Amino acid sequence: MSSPCVSHHHQVRLRAGGRLPAPAAASFAPPAALRGRRRVARAAMSAEARPGVAPAEEGAATPGQQQALLAEMVENAAVWCAVHGLVVGDRANQRSGTVPGVGLVHAPFSLLPARFPASFWKQACELAPIFNELVDRVSLDGEFLQAALSRTKQVDEFTARLLQIHEKMMPINKKEDIRLGLHRSDYMLDSETNSLLQIELNTISSSFPGLGSLVSELHRTLLNQYGKILGLDPKRIPQNWAATQFAEALGKAWAEYNNDSAVVLMVVQPEERNMYDQYWLVNHLKESYGVATIRKTLAQVEAEGQVLTDGTLVIDGRTVAVVYFRAGYAPTDYPSEVEWRARLLMEQSSAIKCPSISYHLVGTKKIQQELAKPNVLERFLDNKEDIAKLRKSFAGLWSLDNEEIVKSAIEKPDLFVLKPQREGGGNNIYGHDLRDTLIKLQKEQGESLAAYILMQRIFPKASLTPLVRGGDWFEDLTISELGIYGAYLRNKDKVILNNQSGYLMRTKVSSSNEGGVAAGFAVLDSVLLTDE
Repeated sequence: MSSPCVSHHHQVRLRAGGRLPAPAAASFAPPAALRGRRRVARAAMSAEARPGVAPAEEGAATPGQQQALLAEMVENAAVWCAVHGLVVGDRANQRSGTVPGVGLVHAPFSLLPARFPASFWKQACELAPIFNELVDRVSLDGEFLQAALSRTKQVDEFTARLLQIHEKMMPINKKEDIRLGLHRSDYMLDSETNSLLQIELNTISSSFPGLGSLVSELHRTLLNQYGKILGLDPKRIPQNWAATQFAEALGKAWAEYNNDSAVVLMVVQPEERNMYDQYWLVNHLKESYGVATIRKTLAQVEAEGQVLTDGTLVIDGRTVAVVYFRAGYAPTDYPSEVEWRARLLMEQSSAIKCPSISYHLVGTKKIQQELAKPNVLERFLDNKEDIAKLRKSFAGLWSLDNEEIVKSAIEKPDLFVLKPQREGGGNNIYGHDLRDTLIKLQKEQGESLAAYILMQRIFPKASLTPLVRGGDWFEDLTISELGIYGAYLRNKDKVILNNQSGYLMRTKVSSSNEGGVAAGFAVLDSVLLTDE
């Protein structure tokens, strides 16, 4: 969002009732008990109010009391994170991404949950099983995927390599009996249209089911203790079972494979500061289903793996029932041919892939744009009500072949987002950079236009929010993005699971265009349902 950032020190007065509407620029603000000073990080906790802050109302806490309460909440929250495993590896410690238990720091989080209208929450949850079914249906149409991405692959080497594997696997993919998807569909509330609009659909490495679940519990704990003072009801925070439900899907897929000695293979990056989010799933799998998990990089899979003549995938002597990708979604995950050989090896096996190469391709930006075209959803879904629900959530999506839209984007770049075929955060293009990129692409002509799609920019309302990172707290105007997880498991004609499986709320400073927590752009958050 392009709105200017409001000063930490003045201009916005904090109002009662949670992250509620503040004058003009902000739609939400912390409660009256936290009213008083705004600060960056941990400046001295003087009780003296800064210029521009309204005086406390009669009977309200003094600024010093307000600051003491906030400091107490931050400290209690940080302790809760440490005790309950809401942690990531510290960027300042070089070993934190490779050695478990070294260099831990709490995950960045919002101190209070984000207000979210219950009607839009219900809408987002109801979309999950429909999107799950859509992914499965589209994945079976290999010709559609190849044709839709045929121009993209000419200018995007990463997509081309994925399509090469997919083309080799097309005859096998159609015959794969067991298909598992763990997805996340991301949304924002658009203030211009007062509607819930989809940002993207993630079909590979949908992160934070573990830590996202914990933030909901953290906020519920804080509101159980401070809710009366803040005027916030902890019962308004919906339960978030993302970690247990993802583990359930993996466990049931493992059971369908029907080999008690087999393991789940989690494919991970060589350095992973977010490993503890992954270990929550590992622990749930072991404790609830008795399933062992092994963690391997793509390079390790290539070195230690083999596919037997019957299709069995064996890694370091252990039979693999399910391959769960928490890596492999970005070009940087494939620095050499070794990693590509590993990906092909796993695809050629009879192990259940989460996702398969076809599921992976369904989640690309270009396929998202293709599915938004008129009459395309009807190719894959029969239920008219389901189609209407999906279409209602689609933002404007266009290929760069649409000269009229490209012209509009050059003239008014702040109304659009330019998206390449990339996952993981930090890749989208905005504002003046968007205009310059489009002008350059127009001059170049050729197939380079096919590497991108244009998307309508969504403008959510901003909130004044207390954020905590590295033990320090600060306040800023923020916007939030709701991700709804979905789990889908099918064996031949039998759908074993098709569920909405928890959620992820991410909040970022409104002056930031990107929103990835792991990429350093956002903090973890949870939902406080409202009747608005």
